[in-house]
Formats: sequence, structure tokens, C-alpha cells
Amino acid sequence: MAGLAISLFFLALVFRKIELDKLAAAFKGMDYRYLFPALVLTFVSYFLRAVRWKFLLLPIKRTRLSNLVSATMIGYMGNNVFPARLGEFMRAYALARRERLEFSAVFATLVVDRLCDGFTMLLVLVVAFFTVTLPPEKAGLHQQLMRGGYLMLGLYLVVIAFLVLLKQRTAWTLGVVRWLLTPLPTRFSSKIEDLLTSFIDGLRLSASPLQYLGIVASSLAIWATAIWPVDLLLRAFGLPMPVSASLFIMVFLVFAVMIPASPGSVGTYEYAGAVALTALGAKWEMSVSIALVIHALSFFPVIPVGFYYLWRDKLSVKDLRQNNETGEPA
Repeated sequence: MAGLAISLFFLALVFRKIELDKLAAAFKGMDYRYLFPALVLTFVSYFLRAVRWKFLLLPIKRTRLSNLVSATMIGYMGNNVFPARLGEFMRAYALARRERLEFSAVFATLVVDRLCDGFTMLLVLVVAFFTVTLPPEKAGLHQQLMRGGYLMLGLYLVVIAFLVLLKQRTAWTLGVVRWLLTPLPTRFSSKIEDLLTSFIDGLRLSASPLQYLGIVASSLAIWATAIWPVDLLLRAFGLPMPVSASLFIMVFLVFAVMIPASPGSVGTYEYAGAVALTALGAKWEMSVSIALVIHALSFFPVIPVGFYYLWRDKLSVKDLRQNNETGEPA
């Protein structure tokens, strides 16, 4: 309910001052020929995520790329349809079942996967900060952007430090966690400790420089193919801008996804995209229309594809939700 309330709040911010005739005019003037290449690039980005996941899983097993693609689509469908980022658990469960792997090992690679995304986006933020040009009245956004970047960096460094300690000094780290969880009910704290123990058993890192190179290269390719559609849609609405503008918009969209809103980040996504576009000089109605199309492109197409793979792999949403509760594949 809290996520739904957050989404409704941001949707109210988006539409409270909008003029519907101008919004309709923006959509009417859109060049729809740009939609298809933008859609293709979006799915290429999903495919590249499966490729990077293959590199992350190499210390555990040489997995089939087709299984990685299907699990990735199921996961992103789940994030768009179900609350609490359930898609991450669905993604891990789907692959664990297809490849006969331990759920904890697969889920551990997804934590590393998200860390890769975080550091790649920090690079995008730095490039955007030094290349984008904002109107003088919007210069304050630069400082807010950098504060957000420092917050992201601090968060990811804390997570990495925790994972290193958990791997190298497991008993001591679990003792600290147990102490921090003392005020909570024993049943809850015991479950957290069990999950961490299972997680660290599954966390395995590669010793091959070539595999690390593959992870870095695929991470850059993932975000290049995610940012390119933004540039195409700007052109579709008659607003060709430098590539730095698309980087700037993507940073705002990533911050929006981090807010605990309803499934698919409805509301927060549109508001963040519209704020970024108005900072670049676009009118509010034009900004909202572009943000709506960008979001729709990443939200709707993956849902039927994810459900198709669920059907093909003979999985059910019930099984996936039960796995989220138990932490082990059926």
C-alpha cells in the first residue's frame, strides 16, 4: 500500500499542472518510426544482461544462454507486475530450476549483477555531469545530482565492504548482524542469519581476468543499448539533443527506480523523466509525453515475453511466490 501511495503522489505531481491539449499535440507530432529501433535496442539490452549473467555464473557452472535469457525476461516481467522487487527472486528461481543449481548461489550472482549496474551508472553520472549543459536557472540540479551520486557511491561501497567481510570473516560478521538484530523477534533475526549464511555459501568470484573483462564490457554495452532508445525517442518528438542529454535523463530514471513505489516504478519514473527533460529546456507537456513513452517501452513489451517463458518453462507464479517465502526452489 505504501508503494501505491508513493506512485499516486508522483502521478499527481506529473498531471496536476498539465494541459491535456498540449499533451495530445505532443503525441500527435511524434514520429512513430523511431519506436521500432528503440524497442529492438531495449530487448538487446535484456539479452546483454543475460550475457553478463553468464560471466558472473562461470565460477559455478557454464550455463546455457537460452536459459539465462528466459530467466532474465521472467525476472523483469516480475518486477513490472509484482511488488517488492519479486522479479529478482523469480529470475533466480527460474534459472536455478532450469540449470539445477542452488538458489542461494544464483541469487548471490544477482546481487553482484546489481552492483555492476550501480557502478556503471556512477560512471554515466560522472560523464553526464561534465558534459551536459543546463540553463542557468537549473544549475542547482547539478549539485543535487552530485549529492545523489555521492549517496549512491557510499551505499555501494558499504554493500561491497559488507560482502567482503561476510566472505572473509563470516563468523565475526554474522555476530555483528546478530547483535544489530537483537531488538527484533528471534524468529525474524534467525531467518535473516540463515539467509545470509546461505547467500555467502553461494557467493563465488572468478579468478580469470578475461571473465572480469567480459563483465565490464557487457555492463557498458547494457547501458549503451538502454540509453540509445532515449536518444531515439527524443528525436521522435522532434527534440534532437546531444548524447549527454540522454545520459542525464537516464541518471534521473535510475534514481526514480530506486524509490520504493508500485511495481514498475509507475509515477516516480514519469516524474523523474519529466523533471530531467524540463531541466534540459523542454516544455512540461512535451517532457511528460516523452517520459510516458520511454517508460511504456521498458514496461509493457517485456510482460508478455516474460509470461511466455513462464508458460514455456512450465513454471507458475504460485511456485515463484512460494520460492520467495522459502528461499529454495521447488
